[in-house]
Amino acid sequence: MAMARMMKLSSPAGDSRERLAMKAPSASNSSSTTNIGANTSGTARRSFLKSSVAIASALSMPALARAAVAAPHERSLRFYNTHTGESLRSVFWAEGQFDRDALDDINRLLRDHRSNTVAPIDRDLLVLLNKVSTQFGNNNVIHVISGYRSPETNRKLAAASGGVARHSLHLEGKAIDVRFPGHNLDGLRKAALAQRRGGVGYYPDSQFVHLDTGRVRSW
Repeated sequence: MAMARMMKLSSPAGDSRERLAMKAPSASNSSSTTNIGANTSGTARRSFLKSSVAIASALSMPALARAAVAAPHERSLRFYNTHTGESLRSVFWAEGQFDRDALDDINRLLRDHRSNTVAPIDRDLLVLLNKVSTQFGNNNVIHVISGYRSPETNRKLAAASGGVARHSLHLEGKAIDVRFPGHNLDGLRKAALAQRRGGVGYYPDSQFVHLDTGRVRSW
């Protein structure tokens, strides 16, 4: 099935190669979490070519167009990782289903930057982010303060601060801390609360809102 998707993951060092600015995890690693750095250039190249051909034929755009184009029946997200400086534009849902390659890209961008560990991000969390983001327009860049956390990272943060839960949903890829530059933080909080799809935490001093797909609650 030819999905109309294209994404760009770029790093602050200026590497704007299409698809990924870092190496993807090894395809032979069957673990649910892995460390960035395995050599999968062949897989990345095949995925890139597939994406390029799909968008070029479906949308009559140059194969190397650097944009993620979402039709009305698609869901897309734009991320900026405040710790690594990486950015991603991705159509992660189209033609009635999630795009596995796009999900892999999002998982990598939202990895634990301290340990460089990648884990699956909850798909419901991505849908929630999309619904909240579209309340503010179609081209919002979501600044990510915290996505997935490894157990080791969460233990260190919990020991250093009473505000970090020892059984945080970040450990399960079901929580994210974000802000939308150019938009009021309280407005973001209210938009997230209106969805009633999980927890919403408001941290005005640190300038971010926590969203998760756990039980409905707020603080």
